[in-house]
Amino acid sequence: MSRICELTGKGRQVGHNVSHANNKTKRVFLPNLQNVTLMSEGLDRSFKFRVSTHGLRSVEHVGGLDNWLLKTTDDKLSTTALKVKRELVKKQAA
Repeated sequence: MSRICELTGKGRQVGHNVSHANNKTKRVFLPNLQNVTLMSEGLDRSFKFRVSTHGLRSVEHVGGLDNWLLKTTDDKLSTTALKVKRELVKKQAA
């Protein structure tokens, strides 16, 4: 399972551990991913996602899962999030 947030696309970053003697060794910074169930008010269903804590705060700030999916570009979303977004757009068009 990849270490990428399904809603924001946030993934791992590469950097250095720097010692007191200024020796640098490679290291990886992983996002803080959580398994969460988010409720879609437009579809009256809940969906399970693997989301970073930053992404979860962003979804709450924007006003919920429906608003987040409609405002986010498709290249940042995972395939499951894209399916939910398509369902949401189809439901709103009807």
